Amino acid sequence: MAKAKSEQTLMTEGPIRAQIIRFALPLFLGNLFQQLYNTVDSLIVGNFLGSSALAAVSSSGNLIFFVVGFFSGMAMGGSVLIARYLGAGENENVEAAVHTSAALGLIFSAVMTVSGIALAPSVLRMMNTPPDVLPESITYFRVYFCGSVGFVMYNFLVGILQAAGDSRHPLYYLITSSVLNVVLDLIFVTQLHMGVGGAALATGISQLTSSYLALRRLHHLGGPLHLSFRKIRLNGKMVRGVLRLGLPSGLQNSIIAFSNVLIQSYINSFGSAAVAGIGSYQKLEGFGFLPVTSFAMALPAFISQNLGAGKPDRARAGARFGIACATVVAALTGIGFAVFGPQLIALFDRSPDVICYGTGRARVVGPFFALVAYTHMMAATLRGAQRAVSSMVIMLMSWCVVRILVLAITSLFIHDIAVTYWVYPLTWALSSIAFTIYYRKEKIFG
Repeated sequence: MAKAKSEQTLMTEGPIRAQIIRFALPLFLGNLFQQLYNTVDSLIVGNFLGSSALAAVSSSGNLIFFVVGFFSGMAMGGSVLIARYLGAGENENVEAAVHTSAALGLIFSAVMTVSGIALAPSVLRMMNTPPDVLPESITYFRVYFCGSVGFVMYNFLVGILQAAGDSRHPLYYLITSSVLNVVLDLIFVTQLHMGVGGAALATGISQLTSSYLALRRLHHLGGPLHLSFRKIRLNGKMVRGVLRLGLPSGLQNSIIAFSNVLIQSYINSFGSAAVAGIGSYQKLEGFGFLPVTSFAMALPAFISQNLGAGKPDRARAGARFGIACATVVAALTGIGFAVFGPQLIALFDRSPDVICYGTGRARVVGPFFALVAYTHMMAATLRGAQRAVSSMVIMLMSWCVVRILVLAITSLFIHDIAVTYWVYPLTWALSSIAFTIYYRKEKIFG
């Protein structure tokens, strides 16, 4: 079969705003469908299996992101590296980086499957998962990680496409897998009565499907992005490059998730209604954060390509535009959560206690939503400029160390779930200040 033409969209020429929006829009739609994975699980589980099952799915969420976030960050390292080589026109390095990324994805998939299945019970118990929720949480977690190869490989393969400016095909794959996820959820949970394990299985099959589609696309491309199965191997130089750029991003994601896991442990002590209510809000927040995520995914590729092409002024202008757009959209979204919190939480569970907990979280953090958007966009800017270590340090101190200290100290005197609400705006503000100072002092783009 003839190879398809290599689709490389170099973002080193043309109108900056239009290019970023054209790249970010498919990412937004793709993230929207990806968010449906867990949200559909929660909607179907909450409405057909009850609050206890919903709490089981919700209690697994932060723990899943803890491990998934690490490999997503690693995949971002490969994407930034490939984008830099594309911008510089170094096709041999592009080819080596593509095959190294695929090899790393396979290795990480195997590690993730074994560790996820083996460690599920111990970790969930360490998180103080409510006893009435624990068995179903373990089931959901283990079944989910049986499909590790799907979500790990998808991140690495799509990172290659996005490095070349292709956000359109990943959108198609996510639409396909999300529709499949909805259908399988309904079949497994409502017809075959497979419980939370069925919801996790539906997600796993859907993620495997999207991963296969991305693999097929790269295999049939021509040019330096062509993925040859025979050439999938580790290249020492590229491994070092991916680790240098991806490891800080992966650790950053995991550090954030780790602090959230600790906070989830505190939330778990308030019972299944608190777990279900706050978990439902987090699903809503995931949707509200999609525009920010889209710009944060678009900026590293844009910045890296332009720095590779020797155009720092263009990279700076793109960063400023992306930061401004994401921050404004997040501010409006957060206000919407604060105002319409009860109605939105009720979509997942109509229990008064569940709605109360979810609304409480929404009304505290919603007004400060612009700060978390600003932080993520600054972190994305530093990743594109290959300053991922600095971004990691700022996030480590603000979102992990400070959060844990505040929660540990206040819990000695106050046993109030509102503490878990307010710790987020506090640390968002700290990270925003730190990123602003660093950006101005270091003069990232010269």
